[in-house]
Amino acid sequence: QVQLVESGGGLVQAGGSLRLSCAASGRTFSSFAMGWFRLAPGKEREFVAAIGKIADSTSYADSVKGRFTISRDNAKKTLYLQMNSLKPEDTAVYYCAASENYRSRLPGPYAYWGQGTQVTVSS
Repeated sequence: QVQLVESGGGLVQAGGSLRLSCAASGRTFSSFAMGWFRLAPGKEREFVAAIGKIADSTSYADSVKGRFTISRDNAKKTLYLQMNSLKPEDTAVYYCAASENYRSRLPGPYAYWGQGTQVTVSS
């Protein structure tokens, strides 16, 4: 198993930046492909970004491409999401998730989830 704890959320003005972190404990971090998802009020859970086990590949939702960057440090057992040029529509609870198999844009392959961190972007 792996335990995931997100941090770094907060309130920011439109155009600003935030860096989310997801600290992992338990099994070897490099055994997992990782993803970020978000959930906004009244909306379904949405894929944000994903990264392979050794950071050899990444994938982004069209809505964040060019603004967000996913990365990982396997030595520190930490996943990151750098968010730039934030928009009010980015407001959501952001969750990191771990998949033992492969990175995916779908939530199904991710067996482990963090508790989420709130990101609020004001206009």
